[in-house]
Amino acid sequence: MADPRAAERPPAPEPLPHPVVDNHCHLDIGRDGPAPDAREAIAAAAAVGVPRIVQIGCDLRGARWAVEAAREHPELVAGVALHPNEAPRLAEAGELEAAWAEIEELATADVVRAVGETGLDAFRTGEDGRRVQVDSFARHIDLAKRLGKTLVIHDRDTHQEVLDVLDAEGVPERWVMHCFSGDGAFARECLDRGAYLSFAGTITFKNAEPQREALRLAPADRILVETDAPYLTPTPHRGRTNAPYLVPLTVRRMAEERGADLGGLCAAIEANTFAAFGGAW
Repeated sequence: MADPRAAERPPAPEPLPHPVVDNHCHLDIGRDGPAPDAREAIAAAAAVGVPRIVQIGCDLRGARWAVEAAREHPELVAGVALHPNEAPRLAEAGELEAAWAEIEELATADVVRAVGETGLDAFRTGEDGRRVQVDSFARHIDLAKRLGKTLVIHDRDTHQEVLDVLDAEGVPERWVMHCFSGDGAFARECLDRGAYLSFAGTITFKNAEPQREALRLAPADRILVETDAPYLTPTPHRGRTNAPYLVPLTVRRMAEERGADLGGLCAAIEANTFAAFGGAW
């Protein structure tokens, strides 16, 4: 039975002492109802110290929306890609090449700072779709390098395979491990290749000690924060709809885990995000 609280809006947390950026959000997606009003979502986030957002589109509809929204709202920049679970579906329908051509065109827009989320996913796509995923991932890496844009990587149950593709293709100048889901050892492998590690509300979950280990060992200049909204809502609101205004809950847990000053960590996250995505906006 569905949790009746799921559609309720959690209360706003205490504002942060310094602005941070939600570097991965899906404002075009509803979870327990329609998608949020973008202007209201942006205002609610700004009120608690999250004045800027990276809006990620991971299919054609979402990529088009991300570009249009970033053009309309200066608080947003966009990322565009075909999600690793979307590419096999399009290939099976004979629509992958046409979709890829449009993603390549959308990625040239000035408001697009990122190519992503792309990568690999062994949870929702089986072995029959893996070759298409790998090929799609490689094409996105090439596009990010050609356009000088940030690569945003989705990795679900595919840590070593992601590293294998990155090593084969060569990493771009800037790349982000979205919703980092590995442990300390995997974090070191990514950091050695120049990654920024983006932490979501998952680090507040009871079973996320491996991710907290990674957070504690990551250099201060390589840490980002995200919501992946409307998903991955941090404790104590897990299971309810996530939104950028809930970022402070994750940042406060990050500061606690690292034994860091909250304001200093916020300032570092903001600076890191601008560095990771090609400058302030």
